[in-house]
Amino acid sequence: MTTDPNEQGERDDGGRRTADEPARTGGADRGGIVIGLMTGGAVAAGERARAEDRSDRAPAPAPAAPAPAGATPPPSGIAIGTMTGGAVAAGPEAHALDASRRPVLASPELVRALAELRAELPVAATGSDGDGDDHAIAELTDQLTLLEGGIARTQQAERGRLERLRALLTSGSTLAGGLASAVAVVQAISALLG
Repeated sequence: MTTDPNEQGERDDGGRRTADEPARTGGADRGGIVIGLMTGGAVAAGERARAEDRSDRAPAPAPAAPAPAGATPPPSGIAIGTMTGGAVAAGPEAHALDASRRPVLASPELVRALAELRAELPVAATGSDGDGDDHAIAELTDQLTLLEGGIARTQQAERGRLERLRALLTSGSTLAGGLASAVAVVQAISALLG
């Protein structure tokens, strides 16, 4: 009897396995991954599979139309039509990690709104009534500085920084969130990130 699932030979039930018949362990389908079009990312399949994507990706337009996944995966598998990054793992104890950085092209609306918010922050700072507000405004100022610096260098904004700034402005924990320019920044970020 053959115990290596990749080796041809007798099956557990005594029959012969052909070259194109999938190997099975314990009668259960092992699963797999089928991808129609992949333009980045990481994929792994099998027991204790690990897939990690830690790339720095430039913004790229999405494919015109999703590609068909092609073949149908086994019942415990995954089928993906189009994959433009990320991480996928299938199998027992599988682990997938997407730690990639995907910058976004900064729109003129975002740049304008950031400049207006920067100009209005001193007004918010003078209206603060304690350490909590001061700390929140200082954190907001730091995020603005990092975001504006990245945009000045590359014309791109890191997705994580945009998400953090939006969270700060919509959390209600700073007086700056009530500024008209803060609303414009949140709208510009939402237009970019969806």
